[in-house]
Amino acid sequence: MSTSTYNVAGMTCGHCVSAVTEEVGQVAGVTNVDVDLKAGTVTVSSEGPVDVELIRAAVDEAGYELKA
Repeated sequence: MSTSTYNVAGMTCGHCVSAVTEEVGQVAGVTNVDVDLKAGTVTVSSEGPVDVELIRAAVDEAGYELKA
């Protein structure tokens, strides 16, 4: 089991949370996605390490930006 937290720019509302949760949740190996709107973070739980570029692509697809 692996857990990583990422900073995401541009999330402002519940729709943002839903969009990011849906897209990141579709990444292979991801078992849980927890978005903290106030902190601007996304915590991803997975079966094993997930390539950050896959998470970045999912966040981009949702319309937001993964911050370094």
